[in-house]
Amino acid sequence: MRVAVTGSIATDHLMTFAGRFADSLVVEQLDKISLSFLAEDLQIRRGGIAANIAFGMANLGQRPILVGAVGKDFADYRSWLERHGVDCESILVSGKAHTARFVCTTDVDMAQIATFYPGAMSEARAIELQPVADRVGGLDLVLIGPNDPAAMQRHTDECRTREIAFAADPSQQLAWLDGAGIRDLIDGAAYLFTNEYESHMIAQKTGWDSADVAAAVGVQVTTKGKDGATIYQRGHDPIHVDVVPGITPVDPTGVGDAFRGGFLTGLCAGLAHRRCAELGSTLAAYVIETVGTQEYTLSTRAVLERVGTVYGDDAAAEISAHVHCPRP
Repeated sequence: MRVAVTGSIATDHLMTFAGRFADSLVVEQLDKISLSFLAEDLQIRRGGIAANIAFGMANLGQRPILVGAVGKDFADYRSWLERHGVDCESILVSGKAHTARFVCTTDVDMAQIATFYPGAMSEARAIELQPVADRVGGLDLVLIGPNDPAAMQRHTDECRTREIAFAADPSQQLAWLDGAGIRDLIDGAAYLFTNEYESHMIAQKTGWDSADVAAAVGVQVTTKGKDGATIYQRGHDPIHVDVVPGITPVDPTGVGDAFRGGFLTGLCAGLAHRRCAELGSTLAAYVIETVGTQEYTLSTRAVLERVGTVYGDDAAAEISAHVHCPRP
């Protein structure tokens, strides 16, 4: 199964704050907010939602096609991704802008305040998917992640026109989209990925209830933080999958991306949705235990043991034939 992952490719600047953001917020003064938090640590890491998803898939043995726009400063990052199995041949390199930057501060409650500078990502609107499909012999699924809004709409429209199945993952861009824009991005999607807050934002902005969303998309996958993930499909009972227990969280950045990378790997293998979510939750555990979205190291044996311990031997047995990590 050939999967193209479109969306942001960025450098992450990750900081930690030893207090709670909530302690510094005065509700009656939010319209005059002016705050500065003293960070204790700074980590500069590789990131971007599309790159994180593709990296996760590649580390489980897939060969995802990463599609996005970057700057000339991308050379080292490109080498890293290619060494880990990501197809980077369809990335557009800008001649004038830097690769996008994500600046994020995390407090002791794992709450985050972030700023995103798009940089070269704004040029992703120039990318057409058909040449990508022609190069790799066709596309079975395109994940349309947060990106330049015009690029997201172009990719969605092209998937519809060319009858390529697509997964909608609008994520942070929901804050900037109105109801009509959101409906245009998700209507007809084979899969819709959101977290719980984003699912409520979609409902509020579009005016759609759960029945409307079910009619618009094939499968809705909603992550709920420590409460796991739930899969909704019209005509089927919801499927709930718990998170991996016993984790010591270090940094939540990229956890949702890892879940998607594992879930898509399961789809590529033809696994049932429950198994896809279990594999996604397992990969997410590795990310939350590290600083940085691509700093984890996987072994096939360790991943399958973790799946078996949490989700049972049957789950590990079904997944085992489809996970091929860098280490045995």
